[in-house]
Amino acid sequence: MDFSLVGPALSLGLGCIGSSIGCWIAGEASHAAMSRVEEGQGKFIAMSAAPASQSIYGFILMLLMANAIKAGTLSPINGMAIGAFSGLAIMLSSIFQGKVCASGMQATLKQPSVYGKCFAAIGIIESFSLFAFVFALLLLG
Repeated sequence: MDFSLVGPALSLGLGCIGSSIGCWIAGEASHAAMSRVEEGQGKFIAMSAAPASQSIYGFILMLLMANAIKAGTLSPINGMAIGAFSGLAIMLSSIFQGKVCASGMQATLKQPSVYGKCFAAIGIIESFSLFAFVFALLLLG
């Protein structure tokens, strides 16, 4: 049995798991928020989709890691470590971003003018996924 692509699979799997949990948390909050306003529900849908972006980092990392393993420039064991730890960082960032999105929706319900400002915190949480992604790429090269 060949386990050489476990690392790439971990980066994708953990990234997608985190994105789905984050979107679930934010999606539940968006449904509650939309039920409380007469118009402008689209902004809550947009905010609830923010955690989905981290799955893209896991996907790209999976492709690059798989190519590096097949080319022999990355050992499968190093790929497993990189995939597990970067995937875990991406997953946790997605989950916490979903929570920040949910609180941003609550804040927007109370004070609509803060909607755009809420994206600052959402972006800060996103940056940790980007850091994990970029640092993993540096380890590949």
